[in-house]
Amino acid sequence: MKKTILAIAMVFTIVLVNAQTKEELEAQIAAKKDSIAALTGPIQGRVDALQAQIDGMPGWRTGAFGTIGGSLSNFNNWYSQNFPNNSAGNIGFTVNGFANLQQEKFFWRNALTANLNWVKLDDEDDPDDDDGFREATDVFNLSSLYGRKLSEKWAVSGLMEYRTTLLSNFNDPGYLDLGVGATWTPVTNLVVVIHPLNYNFVFADDDTIFNSSLGAKIVADYTRQIGAVGFKSNLSMFQSYESGDLSNWTWTNSFSYTLWKMIGVGFDFGLRNNKQEALNFARNLANTPDPNATFENVDNDLQSYWTFGLSYSF
Repeated sequence: MKKTILAIAMVFTIVLVNAQTKEELEAQIAAKKDSIAALTGPIQGRVDALQAQIDGMPGWRTGAFGTIGGSLSNFNNWYSQNFPNNSAGNIGFTVNGFANLQQEKFFWRNALTANLNWVKLDDEDDPDDDDGFREATDVFNLSSLYGRKLSEKWAVSGLMEYRTTLLSNFNDPGYLDLGVGATWTPVTNLVVVIHPLNYNFVFADDDTIFNSSLGAKIVADYTRQIGAVGFKSNLSMFQSYESGDLSNWTWTNSFSYTLWKMIGVGFDFGLRNNKQEALNFARNLANTPDPNATFENVDNDLQSYWTFGLSYSF
């Protein structure tokens, strides 16, 4: 009996010692993590400052990043759904590329953005349905900004920006902005373009809806890489001097988190407002076209898209 009691006491003692040791070790780990955070904070600040100096040095800066997403599925005799025999898929990718030249007296910034997505839903019991992939998201933007520096933060500038779709209705419509004005660069990663003299050329087959006009162009672009996190936000606005119906704006955003080397996860989303496109859709592209739609009565709903998937950068 004494031996049994002694054995039980020893077991409790060992468990208690191990528990205390574990708590002590966890406390030591927490203390060391605090020490690491206290040390790496100032170091990261110095690294960021050095990177800012590198980014400000003369020369070319090029790169690209984006998101790839997709899924494929197939169902056979899955009776709990409306189409028990079907194959479906979703494939899409985004590209954000840049080539920027920084010199002492001038800069030249070039950017390309594309977001393409295809979807498929094939009802295998219906021989007449569409069994191929169809375009779902179709965005293409190309811009070139040249600036002659007046000071460290201000420059006189000229901008060319072209926007259209690639998969369908290429250049119908297509938008070409050409303008001059000023560019403000308050920090290394932010560029704000203010061009009060800008002509918005609109290319389209239906010139009763799409019209070119003179107006003001405002662009704000912010691109930043902080450790494993990268993001880019771009707002492009055109305000027509002729009519608000001819004005438009587009806001695109890209986020990425690097998991291993150049691969990670990414998320893209965009918003757009364009009354000319809304009217063209109502008259010509909707399932039930409305020939009586006008700028006054058309539903100009906010346009949006988003993509989530694997991200890449180089």
